[in-house]
Amino acid sequence: MERRNLGKVVGSICLTLFLVSILAFTPEPAAGQAKVDYKWRFGSAFTQKVRNDSIQLYCDLINKYSNGKIQIRFQHSGLLGTHDEIFHAVREGSIEMAFIFPYVTIVPGGMLNWMPWTTSTYEEAVIVYAPPNGILYKVMDKAYEEVGFKLLWSSPMGPYGIGNKIREIRTPDDFSKLRFRVSASLGFVRTVENMSKGTGMTLQTLPWADIYNALDRGVVDGCWSLWGALVEERIGEVLKYYTDLGFGWDCGNIAMNKKLYDKLPQDLKDALFKAGREAEARDYRERKKADEEYKQKLAAAGLKIYYPTEAARDVFRKKANMPAVWDELCKPWLEKHYPGQNMGKVILDELEKVKVSVKK
Repeated sequence: MERRNLGKVVGSICLTLFLVSILAFTPEPAAGQAKVDYKWRFGSAFTQKVRNDSIQLYCDLINKYSNGKIQIRFQHSGLLGTHDEIFHAVREGSIEMAFIFPYVTIVPGGMLNWMPWTTSTYEEAVIVYAPPNGILYKVMDKAYEEVGFKLLWSSPMGPYGIGNKIREIRTPDDFSKLRFRVSASLGFVRTVENMSKGTGMTLQTLPWADIYNALDRGVVDGCWSLWGALVEERIGEVLKYYTDLGFGWDCGNIAMNKKLYDKLPQDLKDALFKAGREAEARDYRERKKADEEYKQKLAAAGLKIYYPTEAARDVFRKKANMPAVWDELCKPWLEKHYPGQNMGKVILDELEKVKVSVKK
């Protein structure tokens, strides 16, 4: 009995000494390094390397500029779900940040992110999407606020052109009797409808994933596309002609749960935007570089590329009748959120100023 008690005492003393030794030799946090206050997840459904590398840089920079207070695990390629599943998870707060395409089915004001014939070049986009004063940043920040998000920065995929298998598209008349694939993006659909009006071109709605097979089998003759999609998704393999029309701009958004953002101290909010400026600059630089490489690769593979002059592009732009498209699709939302301010004109005037300044 006494031996058992003595054993317990000795065991207790040894355990105490062991715990003391652990505490004594546990390293202190590095000088100036704060403890982790926030561990977040960043979700994306997409696989594009340029963008994903930029977002990973963003997460790393946030850790740096928050002095280690914020750690973010970036999970792309659908690891956290589909695009819409990730959107709803961020909205409810189970995921903190995400890369989002603002489809109007989930972001009612999202059509303003990519209305055709507003932004055509990287030089214009880097101005109009820049926080906090870029005109499209400001209006899209309000659109995201409506659904419980805070917009942080935007990631480009570049300008949209027109591709087809039948003939070179140099004027709107060249749309004659083509069968053209469109999506459910009404701004783009209305624009193409107007540009091709009177030519007998028919529009067919198909999912993006079906474009390659539809073109290959002759279900459709043409589609709108990006330089990246022509190469990365091999759409250029089933086209003969491509017009670098630049009638639309593809841009997604990096955003986070707004309630979480609002609770952050100002120094951490500043860290999010400081990191965003650097990641966004890298994203624009690398995306533009990739587009130039793709142009050369496509031309070498035999795709006939037409680069219209500004005068030639203006013919398409005028026929698109964008004021009517804006009145139909954008005006109702803008009047609701900017009553009496004629915000549509404000946005278009600012976009035109940027276009003129970039040309100079």
